[in-house]
Amino acid sequence: MAAKNAHQDDNVLAVIQDRLDSLNKSERKVAEAILRDPTAATRYSIAALARAADVSEPTVNRFCRSFSATGFPDFKIRLAQSIATGTPYVGQNISPDDTVAEFADKIVLSTIASLDKARQALSPRALELAIDHLIQAKQINFFGMGGSAPVAMDAQHKFFRFNIPVMSYDDALMQRMVAAGSSTGDVIVVISYTGRTREMIDIAEIARANGATVIGITAPDSPLSHSCTVALEITASEDTEVYMPMSSRIIHLTVIDILATGVTLKRGKDFQHHLKKIKDSLKATRLRPE
Repeated sequence: MAAKNAHQDDNVLAVIQDRLDSLNKSERKVAEAILRDPTAATRYSIAALARAADVSEPTVNRFCRSFSATGFPDFKIRLAQSIATGTPYVGQNISPDDTVAEFADKIVLSTIASLDKARQALSPRALELAIDHLIQAKQINFFGMGGSAPVAMDAQHKFFRFNIPVMSYDDALMQRMVAAGSSTGDVIVVISYTGRTREMIDIAEIARANGATVIGITAPDSPLSHSCTVALEITASEDTEVYMPMSSRIIHLTVIDILATGVTLKRGKDFQHHLKKIKDSLKATRLRPE
């Protein structure tokens, strides 16, 4: 049952600690090596962990499978996912005593784990529907507030290349007016980590009431998700009390990349020339390497 919970909750560290006394001698050595420095364990090769625990590599593999992992690489991803949040207002698993190298490593590992979790949660069908709406749009507007505003701006920077009128807005009053002036054929992409910002929910409902298609990049089963035509539901292990949004912003940027790539591929090979022309226009602005 414990192994099942490790899979369901991704809290591998907690389950290892709970099962420590029930493990055999060799497995306990592996567990203790991981618990001594979980972050370091995510960087180990299977041979390095075997040496640290003074066991064989097959023992490490058996240990990983006993915690519902398919193998050591899968176990390392779940281990990174289970690293708990630490100092408030800073980031994940950060201690005031961490060196620059330590907290930099923790942030990168946490982001990798969050991206993998989002990869598993994203619905291919929802992505297909969102791309279909974007490719047919007569104009596209990206809405984001607070930490989501830079994501909306990045989306505008990518989508202007598609010969579709596109804008981004981070002001709630402007968003409300654009939503009220929208109509059938318009697509509005709303971006919100929590999906519980009252203004964004109201704006999504205004846009839909006027006939626009609303694509949400937001939290699963959130009020905003329910207000959208298509919801790209993202799971990101991030505390909303943290001062600086980290992994959620990276995940949202990745989803924008997926949508932009989908639109590019739908346009077909003939569209590649247009994109190349835009890219080539920048060559004259760059100094040649010496």
